[in-house]
Amino acid sequence: MHPAFLYLPSGRLSLAELSAARIDGHVVDIGDAYFPADLVEGPDVRASSLATLVRPGMAASGPSAAWIHGAGDSPPAVHHVKRAVDRRLRARTSTRLVFHDTVLPASDQQSIGGIAVSTPVRTMLDLATGLHRDPRMLPWMNLLAGVDPDLPEEAATRLGEMQRVPGSRVGSAALERLALRTR
Repeated sequence: MHPAFLYLPSGRLSLAELSAARIDGHVVDIGDAYFPADLVEGPDVRASSLATLVRPGMAASGPSAAWIHGAGDSPPAVHHVKRAVDRRLRARTSTRLVFHDTVLPASDQQSIGGIAVSTPVRTMLDLATGLHRDPRMLPWMNLLAGVDPDLPEEAATRLGEMQRVPGSRVGSAALERLALRTR
């Protein structure tokens, strides 16, 4: 998606102007941004709407990455990002952003809409292993499995190859149940 189609409040137009354009049906709000109403909402549009939150050196992960990959209609209330570089980052704190200070390997990243995003398999894996801490990950797992029914099985296989992963028992059980339901 070309950046000219991305309207952020107080950029080219104020929030009041964008709200009026939304009421008139010229633009639609997606996440923190506005897009022309006739633009097809795809992964690049969803990712671009998070460009102000996902800073360089970070990658969208968890529910945010699931939403970018097509899970659900609306974005999560709180976005998740991981460190995408080896060096430490000084993350700005925000009530709308959870920063996970673990490195997301380059093999588990892809660029969508100008930002780094965890791959669908890695996203499913992160959602499953985070389930023991936050049960709100389960609906995102279900929605992501609806986008690609093979993801639970691929993530379960990958989780079985890993050693000493916190939350792996709960995550593995959830992935197995999800794989049975999507077959």
